[in-house]
Amino acid sequence: MASEPTASQVPTPAGPARIHWHRAASARTLLALGHGAGGGVEARDLRALAESLPARGVTVALVEQPWRVAGRKVAPAPKTLDSCWRALWPALEREQLPITAGGRSAGARVACRTAGELGARAVLALSFPLHPPGRPEKSRIEELTAARKAVGEVLVVQGARDPFGRPEEFPARERPVAVPFADHGFAVPKKADLSEDDAMAVITEAVAGWLERQRA
Repeated sequence: MASEPTASQVPTPAGPARIHWHRAASARTLLALGHGAGGGVEARDLRALAESLPARGVTVALVEQPWRVAGRKVAPAPKTLDSCWRALWPALEREQLPITAGGRSAGARVACRTAGELGARAVLALSFPLHPPGRPEKSRIEELTAARKAVGEVLVVQGARDPFGRPEEFPARERPVAVPFADHGFAVPKKADLSEDDAMAVITEAVAGWLERQRA
C-alpha cells in the first residue's frame, strides 16, 4: 500500500526545491527522480513510476528543481542543477533507505554526474540525452560510463524513436531497455501497435524488476 502524496520544500543555493513524496507503506528502497529541462515532475514516465512503485515497496521522490518551483521556463546551467541536487540530498537520506538516484533527460545527467560522490546505490536514466538531435558526434556517453564505474548499477530506458539517442546507438554495456515507438518524452503515435498505457507498463515493469533484483 501507499500513503497519500505529500510535498516538502528544501533550500538550495538557487532557491527552494520541492520534493513530491510518494511513500510506500513498508518501503525497502527510495527512488529519487529529477525532471528534464523541458518539463517538470508531471512527465508521463515520472508520474507512472510514482503511481505504481509504492505498491511494490519503493518510495518515490519526484524532485522539482528550483527553477521550476519559481515558475521559470529555462533551466540553468548543469553545474547549478548539480549543486541543487547535492543540497537536497540530505532530505532524501533522512528517509533512512537505500537511495537510487535517477531522472529523465537532463535529470538523468544530473544523477549520473553526482551519484558516486553522494553515495547513491544505483542510477536510473530515463530518456538519457546521448547527444543533441542530429549531432551523434557530441556524445555524452562518458556520463553514463562514469556513473557505472562509480556505483556499479545503471539502468537506461530509452524510446525507440528518441532523437537524442536511439537504443541501438548506445554501446553494448549501456544498452537500454527499449520502449517501442516512443519518442524522447515516451509518447507513442496513435497508429502505433502500442498504447501510451502499454508504453508506461514497459517502463514501470523494467524499473520495478531492476530495483527488486538490487534488493535480492
